[in-house]
Amino acid sequence: MAARLDVAPPETLFVLAAISQYLGAALAVAMFDYMGAAGVAWLRVVGAATVIVVARRSWRRHWTRPQVLAAAAFGTTLALMNLCFYLAIDELPLGTVVAIEFLGPIAVAAVGTRTLRNGFALAVATGGVVLLAEVQADGTSRGLVFALLAAVFWAGYIVLGDRVAKSGTAVDGLGVGMAIGALAIAPFGLPDLGPVADHWWLLAGGLAAGVLSNAVPYALDQVVLQRIDRARFALLLALLPATATVVGLVLLGQVPSVGEVIGIALVVMAVMLRSRETTALPA
Repeated sequence: MAARLDVAPPETLFVLAAISQYLGAALAVAMFDYMGAAGVAWLRVVGAATVIVVARRSWRRHWTRPQVLAAAAFGTTLALMNLCFYLAIDELPLGTVVAIEFLGPIAVAAVGTRTLRNGFALAVATGGVVLLAEVQADGTSRGLVFALLAAVFWAGYIVLGDRVAKSGTAVDGLGVGMAIGALAIAPFGLPDLGPVADHWWLLAGGLAAGVLSNAVPYALDQVVLQRIDRARFALLLALLPATATVVGLVLLGQVPSVGEVIGIALVVMAVMLRSRETTALPA
């Protein structure tokens, strides 16, 4: 299985990650009826961290101090990204949050852009995501702040995730990092866990959401980040909203608008335009 992942095109891995992520998101939305967004975000991070650390027995590997610090920074940033995203969609339309949050990857991609062709691809991808997000103007200033914070943390996730992927810890770094990140956001999530006492299945739901939305897609991210540069990775993130639209059509019968179809076409074109730069692992 690992060998197949190593040779699979990054675009394919991104689509698989997106499908898993949106299945987990659908489950998380159902849980919003029983507990607050912060509680769901915390359960999601804890569930993913537990599965990865236990499955890989991450405590058995030799950890250096720099590796632990890098994993801690990465995991805390990831947990804060999840928390801010859930708090934002609790107050703003999802499309607005997606559009605002994508400012983070766009910033990372812009910093890594070196050629006119790549700059054009970045502009095309940005236009496609805006169309897919169908940005709306209504909402609250509090929700806007959380969405902007999610964008900042998403940019940090890409930069720090790149370091963890190339440090040699990769998926183990992801699991240990999320465990530390869960501790960091515990003060926000724990107060929302009261309903778990009456609805025990919320724990199972949180574990499933963590596996689908964090463990699977973020582990695939680590595989991809070992093979490509962070700028191309940031651009490929534009495949996420495009894939979500396709999943909505196939599984939920949500027929995309003309604007969404154009958005998907722009994103696919941008990915094809982007030059295939790769970054080798350090010796």
